[in-house]
Amino acid sequence: MSSALKNVGAITLFVEDPQRSKSFYEDVFDASVIYEDEDATALGFENTIVNLLAAPAARELIDPGVVASQGAGSRFQLTIWVDDADAVCAELDTRGVGLLNGPMNREWGMRTASFTDPDGHIWEIAEKLPEAEGS
Repeated sequence: MSSALKNVGAITLFVEDPQRSKSFYEDVFDASVIYEDEDATALGFENTIVNLLAAPAARELIDPGVVASQGAGSRFQLTIWVDDADAVCAELDTRGVGLLNGPMNREWGMRTASFTDPDGHIWEIAEKLPEAEGS
């Protein structure tokens, strides 16, 4: 496969209220706006851009694909690597973010916790656990 297809540059999330979502991402992730118009806000993360696009504008972008309703349920999860999942969960709590689950140790060697943005997109924080002694 071409190496050009191995670098995710942006993730576009379809949202109901771009201003509400923008506030959430600025508050929770300390993300900075790098572009904004009436239908979209692009926020800079360390290695990617998260674009918040109003659902009506998304329809045109993905036509003939279909924008699912918010109530249809999640079909993906976005993960952020962290050094200390418990500390990040405590920080999320101070920002008014409730967790869906966690933090919990997973059998695949990660400590994870999940939460949602205002439109139901699921975010996971994940800390790599030290390898068990003797393994």
